[in-house]
Parts: sequence; C-alpha cells; structure tokens
Amino acid sequence: MQRRTLLQAAAMLAPGAWWAPARAQGYPDRLIRYIVPVAAGGGSDLVGRTVTERWGKAIGQSFVVENQGGGGGVIACQNTAKAAPDGYTLMQGYVATHGTSPATRKLPYDPVRDFTPVGMIGATPNVLVVDPKLPVKDFKDFVAYLKAHQGQVSYGSAGAGSLTHLTMELMAMQLGTPMVHVPYRGVAPALTDAMGGQTQAVFPGLAAALPHIRSGRVRALAVTGNTRAPQIKDVPTLDELGLKNFDAVQWYGVVGPAGMPAEIVARLNDTLNRVLKAPDLSEKLSGEALEPMPMSPAEFGRYLQKDVERWTALAKAQNISLD
Repeated sequence: MQRRTLLQAAAMLAPGAWWAPARAQGYPDRLIRYIVPVAAGGGSDLVGRTVTERWGKAIGQSFVVENQGGGGGVIACQNTAKAAPDGYTLMQGYVATHGTSPATRKLPYDPVRDFTPVGMIGATPNVLVVDPKLPVKDFKDFVAYLKAHQGQVSYGSAGAGSLTHLTMELMAMQLGTPMVHVPYRGVAPALTDAMGGQTQAVFPGLAAALPHIRSGRVRALAVTGNTRAPQIKDVPTLDELGLKNFDAVQWYGVVGPAGMPAEIVARLNDTLNRVLKAPDLSEKLSGEALEPMPMSPAEFGRYLQKDVERWTALAKAQNISLD
C-alpha cells in the first residue's frame, strides 16, 4: 500500500503530469495569441481574422491576431515552435510554411515534429489559366500545344518554390512536357504578364484568378482539388483529366507548439470545427474562394505529412532547391 502511494505521488510530480488536466479544465482563462505568418491586409490575414472572431465566441475567450511576416513564414514558425505548449499561442500554418518551403529549402524548424496539429480551416484550389490568344480551347488542346512546342512554352509563378511554381512543375512532369519557368515577386505580376502575352500560362489560386477569368482576360483550363470549384463549375479537375496527385490546394490550418495537452487540442478543434460548419462562413470568405474543411487533429496531422512528402518528392525529382 505504501509503495502504491509513493508511485502515485511520483507520477503526479512527473514533468507536465500534474498541470495538464488542470489547465485543460479551466482553459482558456486568458487571451489566445494567434500568429498569422504574413503581413496584415492580405487574404491569409482576412481568413485568420474572420475565423478567430467567430472562434473566440465559440470558445469563450478572445483571440489576439499578431501578424509576423518575413522570411516566408520562418520567423512566425520559429516563434510558435518555441512558445509554451499551453494552448495560448497558435499559428495559422499554410501550404508554404508546412508544405512547399520545407520541400525546397533547409529551414530552422521541422514542419511536422515541431508543431501540434490543431485543425484544418479550409482551402482554395489552384487554376490553370492561359492567355486567351493562345490557340487552345481546353486542356486537351493545351497538352497538344505543349507537345508541339516542347520547351518553348513559358509560364509565370509567384516565385521560385511557391505553390504556383511547384503545381505547374508537377503537371509538366506528369505530361512529359518541359516548360520554361519565369518567377515573379507575387502572383499579381505573373497574371499580368500572362494576360499581356509575355508568358503563356500561370497556375494561381482561384481567388486571384477569378476576376480575370470572368472578364475573359485569361482562359481557365483545369483546377486542382478533389471536386470542381463551384465558382467555375464547367472547368474540370486535373484528376478528371487523367492526372494524379492533384488534390493539392492552397490550404490554411491551425498549429501550436509541439507537446500541447490532448484535452486542450480537443477543445480547440471542437470549437474550430463548429465555426467552420456555420452556414454563412463560406459566404463570408467567398472573396478568397475558400471552402471550409473541418478535420480532426489526427486527420490534419496526416494531411500535413502528406503535403510535405508530396512536394519534397517533386522537388527532388525536378531538382528544385532554393538553398
């Protein structure tokens, strides 16, 4: 009996063993810091502020959004990874911080081991668009054009190593049709040059491309993702067209430092998913063409792992490295 009492006392004194349930029971009892790894004012910032405003009401505590741009999200990731894993510091990870960047360069953080997956927010597909003056009406025509002009067709991207770059390289690799990459500093100038005929194609996020698709300044040929985008229902997915591994999308999700208590993660995930299932959230985020994608922490963790593996394999196959 005495030995059992001593063992119980030792277990209670083990690092982290005594405070996790107590913290979870009273969580949250103060403001929650929510780091967005980009400057204020962009689409990612809008997503973060829209979601946390509603999330705060669901969980009974306010979120303080903190923009930490710089280094392609490296600064924000480092600060998040080093924070106390108590549920009071969270970060809005996205495809660059936890997908394409780890695949193309050495980083001072591990996108999987250094973080606790809390939940997915949602995603928007990328859409293959071309200069409407190009003599192609659909994807089949475009593939034929690429094969007839091997190595002569150029495409713009938002920068080397970006999702817009890697998505096009993945497509070109599967088709066996190399293309000339022209990197820009952002997707806006890449789209401008595609519309002006300086390049022939670009693979931007749907939100950036949609106004130009509707105005006829670019022609949409295909989208990424598992299903057609509701905004352009007549445009097929690449999977429909016979290409595989194109469920890749521009996603946003929530992570915290590694080692967060399971009870706190569960509470955060439950309240986040309630927010994402609200009927009017998609309408609120329609400007970003974002579709909510509620997931459990385990599902989101597997999603992160798969995205890193996908882009790492492509970067190695195509010899893409920014180091």
